[in-house]
Amino acid sequence: MSKKILEGVVINNKADKTVSVLVERKVMHKRYEKIIKKSKKYLAHDEENNFNIGDKVRIIESRPISKLKKWKVLFDN
Repeated sequence: MSKKILEGVVINNKADKTVSVLVERKVMHKRYEKIIKKSKKYLAHDEENNFNIGDKVRIIESRPISKLKKWKVLFDN
């Protein structure tokens, strides 16, 4: 099974080796058939503290690193 890769924007980098990434997606509303935006925040592991607020990043699923961190930042941007 392949690992999921998501794309989002860094919204917080204050924690050591951790960034908070906001991922937005567009979905069709079932009843009204209108495109709406849904967003979700993910905590991702950033080993060298490279990323700042506003950076576009790609994150990939990984083993659980802590209670809430289950994603790593890809460095191929």
